[in-house]
Amino acid sequence: MKDNVILTGFMGTGKTSIGKMLSAKLGRPFIDIDKKIEEDTQMSIPKIFEQYGEEHFRKLEREAVKELSDKRGMIIATGGGTVKDIENVRLLKKSGVLICLTATPEEIYRRTARRGERPLLDGGGNERLNTIKKLLAERKDIYSRADYYVDTTSWSPIQIVDDICRYVKHFRN
Repeated sequence: MKDNVILTGFMGTGKTSIGKMLSAKLGRPFIDIDKKIEEDTQMSIPKIFEQYGEEHFRKLEREAVKELSDKRGMIIATGGGTVKDIENVRLLKKSGVLICLTATPEEIYRRTARRGERPLLDGGGNERLNTIKKLLAERKDIYSRADYYVDTTSWSPIQIVDDICRYVKHFRN
């Protein structure tokens, strides 16, 4: 299968770590869209948000998706909000299989506990958990566009990768 394997889902669900493991297991190049944007702009995502705002970041994200959707045979990790843009979804699905990683709000809270790395999760404690729940509810419909879902809450990374590999093996065959 030459199609891309695209991982989407909310921040903290494991897109980057699972993507790297899938890359190693399948022998395919891995690219994280957020890291690509940081490398292209020589700025961190929080700095882009701070200096230019979310709208500018989403524009950079659309450009990266357009570029990557023309390539094949890759493992791609999207940012948590990449699929908010319907054109991004269309391009990504055209280039391969879209897999949504999920986790409970409490697990996402635990995984994203470090401050300063998640611009949309400002605040701590219950405020941060409430923000996670609110954003998950807002994005429920957009994440429903995925071809396959894997709950990463209690599975080990190896179990998650094996499950994705089983699905990908049968995708478009």
